[in-house]
Amino acid sequence: MNKTILLLACLLGLVACSSQYIMSTKDGKMITSDSKPKLDKTTGMYLYYDEDGREVMIKQEDVTQIIER
Repeated sequence: MNKTILLLACLLGLVACSSQYIMSTKDGKMITSDSKPKLDKTTGMYLYYDEDGREVMIKQEDVTQIIER
């Protein structure tokens, strides 16, 4: 019983630590990602995961700002 409660508390702590990020684009879109977008310098594109967990890429030049939510 105590192990289960401890496990649940740890899982909730991990979920609470994850942050969402919002990227604004030149054309006015606001894109929400579940993880911090990573820039691939060789391709010039940001890699991120959308709300459905799919891997998505967007050109660095199209992104104007990235904000942690």
